Amino acid sequence: MSETLQTSDVAASDADLLAQTAIAVREAGSALRERFGEVVRYETREELMQALAANDDTALDILRPRLTSLRPDAGWVEDELDGGALPSGEWWVVDPAEGNVNHLHALPEWAVTATLVRENQPVLTVVHLPLTGETYTALTGAGAHLDGRPLQVSRTADLGLSIVATSQARPDEDEKVVRRVGSSITAMLFDALVVRVAVPATLHLLNVAAGRIGAFWQFAGARADLLPGALLVTEAGGRISDAEGLPWTPQSQSFVAAAPGVHAEAVSTLSR
Repeated sequence: MSETLQTSDVAASDADLLAQTAIAVREAGSALRERFGEVVRYETREELMQALAANDDTALDILRPRLTSLRPDAGWVEDELDGGALPSGEWWVVDPAEGNVNHLHALPEWAVTATLVRENQPVLTVVHLPLTGETYTALTGAGAHLDGRPLQVSRTADLGLSIVATSQARPDEDEKVVRRVGSSITAMLFDALVVRVAVPATLHLLNVAAGRIGAFWQFAGARADLLPGALLVTEAGGRISDAEGLPWTPQSQSFVAAAPGVHAEAVSTLSR
């Protein structure tokens, strides 16, 4: 009985934490929305990095104190491009401006994300799209939602009838990864209905979770751009793996998220 009550208390605590996290993420999104609208001009890589950092800092000035107050003992992932396993305990994995480069170029595909990871497993996530006002949330064992409405992945069982998508994990990838990305797009152009290619990864993963597209894949990648969508997709009934169909972890060199009916076919295409 006591274990049951303890488990219930943790679930209730995490549900409340999710709600409080969503408030903080929306507030950070509002601050970034006020900075959006004009193309930011830059002439050098240094100027680009400064502009990206200014957006990050705007959101982090809100997110860091709010999330730290919610979980004072949780660690904080400083670099949104970091990958690999985390040390034991709880960690906030935050992307203060997911799709930051789009924001700078006055393109609408960007978001703010925050994910709590416990013992290397994502527990809850919030993804807020400030330009539409939409908030996607997921809590382990409690499903994925868009503004409170349950999400469900596509029921399609035919990759040839599915829109699929991929994303560039980061600038300046090594040649091997770049060539693998190119060949995978070519393979999917033969096997899928339509292929979408754009950044950021999280927005494609939202579409998988919502049943709008059948599959997403990416080579390389980081925790911050894959963990939020991975939890959303699995809680919406989808499957995730690496490109060979093996279980995905943050140490994996590839990532696939798909509706169950097309997952095996997507993996087969990417493995050729």
